[in-house]
Amino acid sequence: MRFLPCLYAFLGCISFCFIFQVRKPLFIFLCSAIGAVSWGVYLLAEPLGSDAVRCFVATIVVSALAELLARLLKAPATIFLVIGIIPLVPGGGLYYTMDYLLDKNFPMFSQVGLQTASTAAAIAVGASMVTSIVRMLTWRRHPQA
Repeated sequence: MRFLPCLYAFLGCISFCFIFQVRKPLFIFLCSAIGAVSWGVYLLAEPLGSDAVRCFVATIVVSALAELLARLLKAPATIFLVIGIIPLVPGGGLYYTMDYLLDKNFPMFSQVGLQTASTAAAIAVGASMVTSIVRMLTWRRHPQA
């Protein structure tokens, strides 16, 4: 029952496939499966502590899977990456940060805002790190003239 949220992440990612106009059924399935994997890795990384670290690890896995599938299926990695990280996006944190700001609860605004910003930064750093490593490795094999 602990990984039932992975099924919910899978279903939610299917919805985003339609929003982003992913048309091929195989791509819809794979994008949604990556979303489920991202949430599964996030749940498995619970012993690591903070949400930011857990999101960082999950984003590294998602980004690596996106790059791998992009090479195998000759498709842009962005499709798999953007939809795969949807379950990790700290939407609740953004909501509560703005709620505390509007309520003028500045101590909670700064605390929740810092947590949300660190989680978003961890997602950005994880994705760009893997993408950069993959580009460096493929550039060495196929340098531009």
